[in-house]
Amino acid sequence: MTRFHVAEAPFRRDLAAPALRAFFRITALWGLGNEQERVLLGSPGRSTFYRWKRDLSGQLPHDVLERISYVLGIYKALHLIFGNERQADEWIGRPNDAPLFGGRPALERMLGGHVADLFVVRQYLDAQRGWG
Repeated sequence: MTRFHVAEAPFRRDLAAPALRAFFRITALWGLGNEQERVLLGSPGRSTFYRWKRDLSGQLPHDVLERISYVLGIYKALHLIFGNERQADEWIGRPNDAPLFGGRPALERMLGGHVADLFVVRQYLDAQRGWG
């Protein structure tokens, strides 16, 4: 009988620098702190997180790349929806009456800790743009 093992997702060094550079630029524009950035990245260990932030390089698991991709998509969607950069960058921190957010800021949903939390915010914004 053949046994199959689920292999851990491969790490990507080639995408690390541009992905991390873009991620930290966006989170700086959003005014996020280190702990919020860690949660968005999937709560890596502190030493790993600070190494990524300092060196903008390293091995990024597929999950982290997926999370960064959603953050990039959220950022891009906001800048397409709002003509004003400041308005786009402040949106995630403002209370939102959409049922998905229940009067709380989108950032609270994004900081839920699951990649699905980023996905639903991205999906919501794509729907607002008419792409969903």
